[in-house]
Amino acid sequence: MDPAPHQADVTVLLAQARAGDTQALGAAYSAVYDELKRAARTQLRRMNDVFQTTALVHEAYLKLADGASLAAVDRNHLLALSARAMRQVLVDDARARKADKRGGGEDALTLTAALGGSDAAAVEVLALDQLLGSLHKLDERAAQIVELRYFGGYSELEIAGMLGISDRTLRRDWRKARAFLLAERSQ
Repeated sequence: MDPAPHQADVTVLLAQARAGDTQALGAAYSAVYDELKRAARTQLRRMNDVFQTTALVHEAYLKLADGASLAAVDRNHLLALSARAMRQVLVDDARARKADKRGGGEDALTLTAALGGSDAAAVEVLALDQLLGSLHKLDERAAQIVELRYFGGYSELEIAGMLGISDRTLRRDWRKARAFLLAERSQ
């Protein structure tokens, strides 16, 4: 199956959504829905998070649809924006769980505390979100690669295609980003 017509269809729908067609965004999101569910399922399984795959994808859609204007111009951009929206949903959920569990943030939560799977996932999401903010200031593309890999669940090849960069450039940026994250996390 040739992906070019599929790409063109999503691009047309996104253009219609930017022009004010309220149903076009839903149609564009439906066109990539299965891919988003696969990415969310992979990520949630890796994180050992209790968040439901369908709920994550739907919450991400609501974040995108609730925005003042949709800036996505093509399928890859929509997938990247969806990964960012999934990150925001997971971070918001982790903050809420941490606040509920720890009395509204009164007690400090350490990484060495005995945590259940979902509590550990919440701490991991919050820590990574903070580190990504620092990385974004230094290298925006590297931060985007981490976001797409971690929160979007995409492979290196998929991300290289989304960003329009070579596999070699992606691997170099990915190594640089991992080194930064590991160094910052160990401090």
